Amino acid sequence: MVRLARSFVDDVEFSPMDATRTDVSYLLDVVDAVVEAGAKTVNIPDTVGYAMPDEFGKMIKAIKERIGNRAVISVHCHNDLGLAVANSLSAIINGAGQVECTINGIGERAGNCSMEEVVMSLRTRRDFFNADTNINTEEIIRSSRLVTKITGIPVQPNKAIVGANAFAHESGIHQDGLLKEKTTYEIMRPESIGLQSTKLVLGKHSGRHAFKTRLKELGYDLTPEEIESAFVKLKHLADQKKHIFDEDIETLVSEEVSKTPEIYQLAGLSVSSGMKKEPKAAIRMKVKGRIIRKTATGDGPVDATYKAIASITKTKSRLQKFEVKGITGGTDALGEVMVSLEENGKTVRGNGADTDIIVAAAKAYINALNKLAARKK
Repeated sequence: MVRLARSFVDDVEFSPMDATRTDVSYLLDVVDAVVEAGAKTVNIPDTVGYAMPDEFGKMIKAIKERIGNRAVISVHCHNDLGLAVANSLSAIINGAGQVECTINGIGERAGNCSMEEVVMSLRTRRDFFNADTNINTEEIIRSSRLVTKITGIPVQPNKAIVGANAFAHESGIHQDGLLKEKTTYEIMRPESIGLQSTKLVLGKHSGRHAFKTRLKELGYDLTPEEIESAFVKLKHLADQKKHIFDEDIETLVSEEVSKTPEIYQLAGLSVSSGMKKEPKAAIRMKVKGRIIRKTATGDGPVDATYKAIASITKTKSRLQKFEVKGITGGTDALGEVMVSLEENGKTVRGNGADTDIIVAAAKAYINALNKLAARKK
């Protein structure tokens, strides 16, 4: 297989499935043979997350001694026992030159080796590993948020590097030590992964120039039309909450640049709900330029809202996932809703954000329906 592949391309990577549960002497023979046949990279996968760091490191060391510098040793670790990062780092110490990993550690079953954890381990402990990557670490947090938005899979708060609590200090003695000397309890700076200390820079009286400047500081390069549209949303948001955080701006911009052609638009929403009261939602939607009104009841205000929207759009889609998260803290926080819809085997994800979580839910559902409509076209 390797010889055949090499007859078409120069760079061939060979990966023996479930290598960590294979007889080591047999594995070494196979690896030696494929390198001889022309493989430039040999990838050793811990396919079911079975290996322990010490034994995995010894396996990589044995392979390194067998093949020398004739090929790059790569590793691909799964997290079934929570050891994917530990195994990957052990492999690096013992001669691996490549780590296959994923942002946020997403992947099959319990996930794959987390890219940001490996990268920041190498960067923070360069003295120990004597190895590094060319990854721009200041893009890590934004990449993490982008993957969360695309996949709909949230990051747990206590997740290393990119979790919401990764740089939060609650213990009194920790807070005291941190204020006196940051390195007492912070082994890396939040800024090194692109996490800005939250600034209250914009409000309802902010102008376009201040908004444009902040967008540039956050690394966004938008068209004048996109800036204008996002600025209108900013003004609307500023009427609803006192302070605009960087995370709020990122959400508004994300909505703007990932906007789908809108066949359906939310024009108005009113809900009533409470104890011993049947939830009801009254929806106004613009469909191809025409305003349509519907009222529906449901098990709760979101269910009633979705039934009214479904009645207007006549959708046959099925709601697979519904998730809510707060963008920032406080009772006036911007809430984000992510939904997954399935229709005829096709799945789309919709996002919506608003200080009113029911409105955010409606926006997310309509966003997903617009994506389904765009796919049909």
